[in-house]
Amino acid sequence: MFSPYYAWARRQGPVDPANHCAFNIALYGDRGKRWAMTERGQTSMQRDATHFEVGPSRMHWHADALHIDIDEICVPLPRRIRGRIRVLPNALVEHTAHLDVAGRHRWRPLAPSARIEVMLESPALHWTGNAYLDSNDGDEPLESTVRDWCWSRADVREGSAVLYDVRERSGDRTSLALTFARDGSVGTFTPPPLAALPTTGWRIARATRSDNGIARVERTLEDTPFYARSLIDAQLLGQSIRAVHESLDLDRFRSPIVQAMLPFRMPRRR
Repeated sequence: MFSPYYAWARRQGPVDPANHCAFNIALYGDRGKRWAMTERGQTSMQRDATHFEVGPSRMHWHADALHIDIDEICVPLPRRIRGRIRVLPNALVEHTAHLDVAGRHRWRPLAPSARIEVMLESPALHWTGNAYLDSNDGDEPLESTVRDWCWSRADVREGSAVLYDVRERSGDRTSLALTFARDGSVGTFTPPPLAALPTTGWRIARATRSDNGIARVERTLEDTPFYARSLIDAQLLGQSIRAVHESLDLDRFRSPIVQAMLPFRMPRRR
């Protein structure tokens, strides 16, 4: 949904989103960062109920696990990311939440509590850990409705917890505070107080929620003109948590200057 090519094409009229597909792979670690997000057209995409393929990368469901085969070239330095990932949900969740008052945009936490096995050939990395799988879809471009949002997901004793704070262009706001047990059951809780976080290097505003109104950025993983991904520490449900956090500014995203910069991070191959 953040493709500049898709945004440019929409200005000319209706566009088939299947002609604007990509696998986005981001690795962060002591060896540095690798990023791959090459957009491809419809002739490079195949899909059915259990299988999705774009160019040399693909994912498919098999034996209650999501298998992901990756073979991508990074930008801006042309290094390869190749290997296999397996996501094993503790349970699949059938829950849909509306992100806006009119219900035009939806979020589905498919497997908010899962395990992951990463087996990469390039770079040579192998690890297992906790994982998360979700899906977003909408009836119109996200930037038409939403001005910005902050989202976070953390492991908690109950399983996992997700916070969403969405601000619409109309001024309406949506706040979600949900827990997901390992058996797939969904719970809600009262969103705790807002906790301010430092702005990013690109001056993107960041905020989260914390029981005591205090949170800390442990590490900024992605710092772009319209999007930031971070690791944060906070208090949630009476627990000290470490969460993956994102801030999204869609005013910045639809800026012509930012749109002109995006192809350097997201090349397109025909």
